[in-house]
Amino acid sequence: MSASLKYLSAYSPTVQNQVQQMLDQNTLQKYLLSKYPSTHNVTNDKSLRCFVMDLKNQYLKKSSPLSQIKFDDKIHVINNALGLHTYVSRVQGNKLKSKNEIRIGSLFKKLPEAFLSMITVHELAHLKEKDHNKAFYKLCQYMMSDYHQVELDLRIYLTQLEYFGDIY
Repeated sequence: MSASLKYLSAYSPTVQNQVQQMLDQNTLQKYLLSKYPSTHNVTNDKSLRCFVMDLKNQYLKKSSPLSQIKFDDKIHVINNALGLHTYVSRVQGNKLKSKNEIRIGSLFKKLPEAFLSMITVHELAHLKEKDHNKAFYKLCQYMMSDYHQVELDLRIYLTQLEYFGDIY
């Protein structure tokens, strides 16, 4: 392989070879735009909260409430994070109060809705499953049947972004 495919390192050599071939032929953009031709209009924290809460209410009604949902400029791909789920416990008097927060990287403001849905589903799944285990990914698939394909395509987009720049 001529390029480092850091976003795809956990995938099989077959998948990596296919992506490497598209990278060498500069066809990643064509592949992505054919599958995800348009972006969404969830571009501020208020609309993100509505988007996340719609998914949460559809699939995880009984899960812990979310105190904060927002886009975060400080989340960077470089830190190997696209979104964050934080669980904060605070002592207030004689009670222990906990808050769940979801922060989505600002990168997702201008990407296709499928990518925003995938990262949202991922962060929501952390409300029930803290670790990236079998139950976690099963929950992700329950909320989004094509979760694994969209995650792969997002990683392909990140590769496109690194080597050739943005397409959206």
